[in-house]
Amino acid sequence: MPARRKKPRSGAASPAHTIDPNSAGIDIGATEIYIAVPADRDPHPVRKFSTFTEDLLAASDWLKQCGIKTVAMESTGVYWIPLFQILEAGGLKVCLVNARHVKNVPGRKSDVCDCQWLQHLHSAGLLRASFRPEQQICAVRSLVRYRDSLVQLSAMHLQHMQKALDQMNLQLHHVISDLGGKTGMAIVEAILAGERDPHQLATLRDPRTKASKETIAKSLVGDSRREHLFTLRQSLTGFRQNGQLIADCDVEIESLLKEFSSGDGPGAEAVPEPQAELKRKPRRNEMNFDLRTQLHRIFAVDLTEIPGIDTLTAHTLFTEVGRDLSKFANVAAFTSWMGLCPDNRVSGGKILHAQTRRVNNRVAKALRMAAQALSRSHGWMGQYYRRMRAKLGGPKAITATAHKLARIIYHLLTTGQAYEESVFAQQEAQNNQRNESRLRHQARKLGFDLTLIPTEV
Repeated sequence: MPARRKKPRSGAASPAHTIDPNSAGIDIGATEIYIAVPADRDPHPVRKFSTFTEDLLAASDWLKQCGIKTVAMESTGVYWIPLFQILEAGGLKVCLVNARHVKNVPGRKSDVCDCQWLQHLHSAGLLRASFRPEQQICAVRSLVRYRDSLVQLSAMHLQHMQKALDQMNLQLHHVISDLGGKTGMAIVEAILAGERDPHQLATLRDPRTKASKETIAKSLVGDSRREHLFTLRQSLTGFRQNGQLIADCDVEIESLLKEFSSGDGPGAEAVPEPQAELKRKPRRNEMNFDLRTQLHRIFAVDLTEIPGIDTLTAHTLFTEVGRDLSKFANVAAFTSWMGLCPDNRVSGGKILHAQTRRVNNRVAKALRMAAQALSRSHGWMGQYYRRMRAKLGGPKAITATAHKLARIIYHLLTTGQAYEESVFAQQEAQNNQRNESRLRHQARKLGFDLTLIPTEV
């Protein structure tokens, strides 16, 4: 339905130099959307539509009638997804922009003004589209994010079980490492079945448990009240149900991954056999299929060969970005998207701000965790992290190492080459030569002559 026409504001005139005249702006809400087109395309250039599917289809048809080729919209929650898909299926180019980049000048704010401002900026070519992977990647990403929420919910049920045990003064979860393990689950199920003898419960201890039977029996002496047993039973039921839901997600994710074609790099056909440590039984919350082989087949390179990068990190990269990095102009754009490079702000020839941007990026978080895991690595990346930590401190060293890992990943995925440690060994040799030259220079300044004595290995 057409929105009420408003008196044009003095600052809302069309741009003097219009780059794309066939552009529109959309302000999205939970129950209604406002669309603005150029004033010469329709007697009512601003219209309001409901968010029902038939109304979204009508909005797409109206945009086509107005000769619109491209549309700009804010990424507001998840409300933009249905409209994005309908407009994209209708042949329109959709520009999904960050809400921080389209702030209007101070003044009166309304939905009509917002959609007009988006159309104004988009027609002038002042908006940049946010990165969004292809639909096939988005399908896997949606399931993986849902699986992460199930894992968090399972942790909450486990915490409720621990709280119920604390209220009954049963200290089982303080003497074993994991209440959700084989020993913990067996004892909890026996308690709910009516067993109260601590020594009999201690016989359910798994032989691999470090705590002795006597310690476990002592921890199981408490006051088993009815209300706490009810809470314990409910929490255990929820924990079991979430475990089954996670297993179902693993089956569906594996099915989606098998639909991806193999990569076309030199390592596409030579998928390596799982390493000895990877043949173990998956831990709880890990995916119950050979994820490493699937990722190697899709990427055509084995990203787990990079120090610090494990299967879960590579999987996070795949679900959030995909294997095609051509949407990033270069490696600098790739690292900037993750917020791993300095955000320099210069005024008057002075650097006012050089810290990294605060972004909520799952790939950046995974790379930071991978960088932190290199603190005790004996390889070149471990030495790089420790050198940066001595120079910059812990947090900045993690960011610098994550930036280095991102550059390596970008190079491998764009060139299809396998990870080669010898390239970094040469860089490490050059760094050792610089350190030796620096030490000799310091020795000469102090009046000493530095003599190298080779150490015996």
